[in-house]
Amino acid sequence: MKKLFSLTAALSLSASSQLGSAAFAAEGQKPAKSVSFAHEGPFGTFDRQQLQRGYKVYKEVCASCHSMRLVSFRNLAEGGIFTDEQVKALAATFTVQDGPNDSGEMFDRPGLPSDRFPSPFANEEAAKSANGGAVPPDLSLITKGRAGWYGTFNQLLNGIGGPQYVYSVLTGYEEPHGDLAAEKPEGKHFNEYFTAGPWIGMAPPLADGQVTFDDGAPNTIDGMAKDVAAFLAFTAEPKMEERKQTGFMVMIYLAVLSVLLYLVKKKVWADQH
Repeated sequence: MKKLFSLTAALSLSASSQLGSAAFAAEGQKPAKSVSFAHEGPFGTFDRQQLQRGYKVYKEVCASCHSMRLVSFRNLAEGGIFTDEQVKALAATFTVQDGPNDSGEMFDRPGLPSDRFPSPFANEEAAKSANGGAVPPDLSLITKGRAGWYGTFNQLLNGIGGPQYVYSVLTGYEEPHGDLAAEKPEGKHFNEYFTAGPWIGMAPPLADGQVTFDDGAPNTIDGMAKDVAAFLAFTAEPKMEERKQTGFMVMIYLAVLSVLLYLVKKKVWADQH
């Protein structure tokens, strides 16, 4: 009876926790829009052209406020987004502070593939000063740190929906409706997909035609939001394709091993029947 009571209590707490999370999400955050990406699923892979476009959106739009401290330029070559020579050229367009030199002084130099993406602000206080007291989040792991939808079983089957969350926030700006219009804080914008919403300090960052792509892809808000969300999914997990390939080989190995073990069992116990 004690074991049964403990199990019942544990299940009740788990269910209450899930209901609480779902209620919190429903109250403060609208579930992410349903949008698919090429890298999803057990056999999904990144669309390299989409990643190139996403990097350009990040560089020309997002990088003015958001850092990516955990990403190096060489990751772009390791992931097959650009060639080694292209990455060298891209890194050299940035100025990186290095040092100290022989005189004990810091100096500026062109970026190298081994350098991390430079931060748009010198320090956290400078970031706060330029953004109304708020520090724009680092985007290196944003698709791992933000959920597009909630529920244990939903996330087990579909993932946490990080790229969908980014896409939904970028395309989810609206005019506040009903009584919310009168409650609008100064300097805030209405976005029901924002995790701490519905008010967000970031103004709508994208506009149609804002970025011109080399491959002639549509540069609509919808297209750019999807491209940069895919790029941020890559930066959060650049080894995703290798992980999937390894997992697939492990599943094949386990399947073959299971068959062999079954045949061995049949052989060993054949004279016992």
